[in-house]
Amino acid sequence: MRVRLHREIGVLHTHEFKQRALELYAQGVETKEIWRRSGFDVCKWKKHYFRLTLRDWRRVVERSGLEGLTSPGGTPHDRGPDHTNKDTIRRLVLQVKYLQAENDFLAQLRAKRAESNSGRIKNTESSENEVAASIFSVN
Repeated sequence: MRVRLHREIGVLHTHEFKQRALELYAQGVETKEIWRRSGFDVCKWKKHYFRLTLRDWRRVVERSGLEGLTSPGGTPHDRGPDHTNKDTIRRLVLQVKYLQAENDFLAQLRAKRAESNSGRIKNTESSENEVAASIFSVN
């Protein structure tokens, strides 16, 4: 068994697959070829998935040894080929945060403008003088 399917996370590679993939990589096998040899349709995966996943697994082994590969949770790049919904959600959450910050800024700007306009007394005298001057001007 190469993988276990998990509905919310995506694909969880088995310890055996991870170990074999690292062995093949150490022998010089190209990262994408490792998945292809294991029967995966590599066209469905994101471009850098294979390289980044193996990089993460190598780091885990450096820190914790081969036993570290058995710990649940995986790595950020170990989410399988169809995690585009998560990417979309992440992008939309950032967009909402940006728009909320923009709305807050505009509300503060409106409040400052209203505050600066509320204390003003219109200079009606100068506008009356302008009207009078235009009526009585000699051309």
